[in-house]
Amino acid sequence: MKFFYYVHTGHRIGLDRFRRAATIIRALGDVDITLLSSDFRIAQIAKNFGIKNSVGIDVVRNIPQIAHYGDKLIFDSEEANPIMLDDMRKYFSTFIRVSDAENDTKMEKEFLISPYLEGENICHGYAIDDTFFVHEEKTIKLSFFFGDDDYEKDLEKNLPFLDGLNPHLQLGFYYFLDYEDLLKKKFSHYHEFEEYNEMIKKTDILITASPQAVLESLASGGKPIYIQREDYIVDFQKLFLKLNIPIILNYDKSELSVILKTINNHEYSKIEKDSNKIANFIKQSLNL
Repeated sequence: MKFFYYVHTGHRIGLDRFRRAATIIRALGDVDITLLSSDFRIAQIAKNFGIKNSVGIDVVRNIPQIAHYGDKLIFDSEEANPIMLDDMRKYFSTFIRVSDAENDTKMEKEFLISPYLEGENICHGYAIDDTFFVHEEKTIKLSFFFGDDDYEKDLEKNLPFLDGLNPHLQLGFYYFLDYEDLLKKKFSHYHEFEEYNEMIKKTDILITASPQAVLESLASGGKPIYIQREDYIVDFQKLFLKLNIPIILNYDKSELSVILKTINNHEYSKIEKDSNKIANFIKQSLNL
């Protein structure tokens, strides 16, 4: 019997789920677990994130080509329909699902990790690496991180949203080479993909469309502002409202201007360290 963690990543959905998965796997310590990724590129670089074993499987339906009946699986994806999820609950001896949906329901024969729900066999929390809770000096006044994916080059289309702000730019993982070069010319300061963690920790005000980056910035003592992308789920909005994180729709520049003028007086809510709680929940669910 083996342990697996499947995460949905890709050039149209970014790396938020992968960053969360890496946090959880690191928190699990010496548990022998293999990451299954829908992107072979991520499987190749997973060791850089502290993941010892990783396999690219292209699509979710290929999981049974690696895992076998009776194995145990942590599942972080919205790809599967209800029938497929039910089949997974029957196929794996333990099935742990990670959910971002406010209106989700825990089903029989599964364990659930959710930032919204509570109850039996449910872990209420969100995975943020403990290193982000060690506050560093904020040497960067303002940064912008659109996300690790921008297949339609929406960042370029909406650059007027940032006019006059001169933020540092955090580059994403799935940016095409020519697109990355173009963006570098438009920003005075930029950070490569590998500099993401340091950028988050050292940035005072972070404007971002990445939900994971919002939470990591808040944990690090920063002041995140969330941009709701049209191609991203809206499931995080209730959580961010609870945490008193400003949310901007439709790249509203006037709204951003108001937020920036008053942000030093804005009271963000405190976010809890949940990675160890989630890791302990998973270990108990896996009978470790």
